[in-house]
Amino acid sequence: MAGHNSAPEWKTLDQDLGRFSRLEAATMYAARPLVGVGISLAFVTIATLAALILTGGEPGSLAVVAAAAFGAYMALNIGANDVANNMGPAVGARALPMLGAIAIAAICESAGALLAGGDVVRTIAHDIVDPATATDKLVFVRGMLAALLASSVWINIATWIGAPVSTTHAVVGGVVGAGVVSVGAAAVNWSTVGLIAASWTFSPLLGALVAVAMLAFIEWRIVQVEDKIAAARRWVPLLIGLMAGAFTTYLSDRALSHLVDIPFGQSLLAGVAVGCVTSAIAVPFVRNQSAGLENRNRSLKTLFRLPLVASAGLLSFAHGANDVANAVGPLAAVVYVQTHAPTTGDVAMPLWVLLIGALGISFGLVLFGPKLIGMVGSQITKLNPMRAYCVALSTAVTVIAASGAGLPVSSTHIAVGSVFGVGFFREWYQNHQSRKQQRARKDTRTMAPQERTRRKLVRRSHFLTIVAAWVITVPAAALLAAINVWLLQQVAF
Repeated sequence: MAGHNSAPEWKTLDQDLGRFSRLEAATMYAARPLVGVGISLAFVTIATLAALILTGGEPGSLAVVAAAAFGAYMALNIGANDVANNMGPAVGARALPMLGAIAIAAICESAGALLAGGDVVRTIAHDIVDPATATDKLVFVRGMLAALLASSVWINIATWIGAPVSTTHAVVGGVVGAGVVSVGAAAVNWSTVGLIAASWTFSPLLGALVAVAMLAFIEWRIVQVEDKIAAARRWVPLLIGLMAGAFTTYLSDRALSHLVDIPFGQSLLAGVAVGCVTSAIAVPFVRNQSAGLENRNRSLKTLFRLPLVASAGLLSFAHGANDVANAVGPLAAVVYVQTHAPTTGDVAMPLWVLLIGALGISFGLVLFGPKLIGMVGSQITKLNPMRAYCVALSTAVTVIAASGAGLPVSSTHIAVGSVFGVGFFREWYQNHQSRKQQRARKDTRTMAPQERTRRKLVRRSHFLTIVAAWVITVPAAALLAAINVWLLQQVAF
């Protein structure tokens, strides 16, 4: 009898264990956001305690401690939102798994922030608000704190709704709102604000146009030719060289400008030289990698995978070098102004401040980044390594072109605009091919509305959500900053 009963008993036990395992997995999945919040709170607490210890209870230390907390919070939000633009295309194209992308981005972001992330930071208030009107130390400190907290909260909201936004624009909005309430609307440099607002339009459009041009070139010169492998051996090394040259120019002109003062012309010449050398080196690499590949589109994706991963890492390095100032620049300004006269120029970036920014961006990426990485990489439109490479190349080239022309642009807007550009080009190209085949068959029937909807390769809901978030970023951050100034006026530092 025992032998007859053992099987049902074991079966029942297996079922119970299975239910328990599913319950445990569901509990862990549900608790995962709470773990992220807990780690984030711990990081903000550690940053706050570090500031408290380093200031040693000196006069004005409360302002520095508050700025450290807000700066850590801002860095977490930048990691959660902004880094998706660098790694999203590579993940969406399946050139990198999510875990690998997060690891590479965390390393490159931290390296960029620590190695080239602003030994000198020009306070954002210098260009947005007239410094002569903010000579009072208390007014300046309150403005920086209000702007930092407001931009952090807005980026957090944007991440929650799934909209990648410009952290620079959020900080600008915060400074505008704080400046209007603190010293009056006349103190705000509205021409600079207007130029930044104009970049909402031309940044994504420029990115989209460059990405479309790159994708069209690949489509017509490589994908659609009869011998795809031979065409790839001819053109892929040139595209790799173009990427290397663009990033050399980008890094020397933007990311490394804090370390070495390099004129834009010299940065451009360095980019051309590195691009030519890299293209020559890539010729045998592409030839060896393409040996034995079938003459199919799937084979072409293999040739773009490694260059795409490298470009994603370089984008993250450059992002860490540039945008760490958005997180802790105001903190550095508060630290400086507590020991000097109110600043109207450049301020030194203490190492502990830089560490808060670098670690915060990495923690934010690891804990909350996958949501927007997945959205940018796969939920706007379908990407493969070739399309994702066009997005990365477009981002680098467009930022360089705008930098040379002296135009303020957002790398976030350019990258996301490039993703949309690639998607809309695919829609147009597919419909164009369908109409061409229809004319060849002399078919005069019109496409049904359901079929037109099915062939839309860009999700309109994401497009509208992101555009709306872009448009209201500056005014939303400004409103939040104005409220923060009023609240901080009730606190004596």
